[in-house]
Amino acid sequence: MTSAPRVVIAPDKFKGSLTAPEVAAALAAGITRACPDVEIQQVPVADGGDGTVDAFVAAGWERIQVDAPGPTGVPDIAAYAVHGTTAVIELAAAVGLTKLPGGQPDPLGAHTYGLGVVIAHALDRGVTDIVLGLGGSASTDGGAGMLQALGARILDVNGAELSTGGAILARAARLDRTGLHARIESANFTLACDVDNPLLGSTGAVAVYAPQKGATPSDLPILEAALTNWATVVAPEFAAVPGAGAAGGTGFGALAVLGAQVRSGIEVVLELLDFPTLLDGATLVVTGEGALDTQSLHGKAPIGVCEVARKAGVPVVAAVGRSQLTREEIRAAGFTACYPLADLEPDPARSIADAAQLLARVGEQIGIDNLRL
Repeated sequence: MTSAPRVVIAPDKFKGSLTAPEVAAALAAGITRACPDVEIQQVPVADGGDGTVDAFVAAGWERIQVDAPGPTGVPDIAAYAVHGTTAVIELAAAVGLTKLPGGQPDPLGAHTYGLGVVIAHALDRGVTDIVLGLGGSASTDGGAGMLQALGARILDVNGAELSTGGAILARAARLDRTGLHARIESANFTLACDVDNPLLGSTGAVAVYAPQKGATPSDLPILEAALTNWATVVAPEFAAVPGAGAAGGTGFGALAVLGAQVRSGIEVVLELLDFPTLLDGATLVVTGEGALDTQSLHGKAPIGVCEVARKAGVPVVAAVGRSQLTREEIRAAGFTACYPLADLEPDPARSIADAAQLLARVGEQIGIDNLRL
């Protein structure tokens, strides 16, 4: 008697449409329609950006809510995930672009103070290992706000304490670390990050990412000068470290002051989820994201899932909103097949609106193509 096929569904979110858990549920519904006896395990994933906390909560981690100011200081609520003494904290959930009141950017004044509030809350709970998912940041403050919330004081030449924001760092003369949270020294910080930008220069936090946060051409030299000064004050040797420019320079603050290590976001996530163990006895892995393109090939979630599954000898297919890769590129990346929603619904707006139903149809086709004997 042949055992029932076992499928692991491990997609990232479809940005602007469905969360990763919603994507997994829709695919599972379709696969079950095609193969009613299939055993399915849903393992939503993320690469450190928005949706990372949701992925861990879906895996059974505890969701902790915290009152934390958003990127412009407006009171808000953020959430992080905890399991044992490990916490996964997502920058986007506290001070991301989606947290801007009315979506109105504040490129010179936005800050990461709320992220520091969340970190402090986790440390106060006794957490000793903190994974910071960097992505979707609304600010360019070099992680200064985060450090201020953790007890550091940024002083000007007269010894007066500075407020929050990126532009004001041009006036920083000294970082007073004496009030830093006592548990930082004994905690381990990992940055789940998929960019290798340095803090400064033509490939740095300001030049590459500040325009996406509303910075005008006249704002850019202001922010670059501010971060240059900030790096000089804090620890200039960390400014060139790959990843220092992540999340508006939050990577720099975490590296220089918190002693953080930078790692691939999806690698960290899959490790914490113990993904290789979940593949034991699997017949097929289904992964995916909203768009599969050349950028996806550089450390995005589906590629990370595919690499781990291939090492375990399990075939992998991708379900995506749209694919800009050739059939050869898809095969070279390790997928046995790719199923774009665009093949069912070419209109992007309708595809986004009907993504759940389309994914269920894709799931059914995946079942027919890969699981029926």
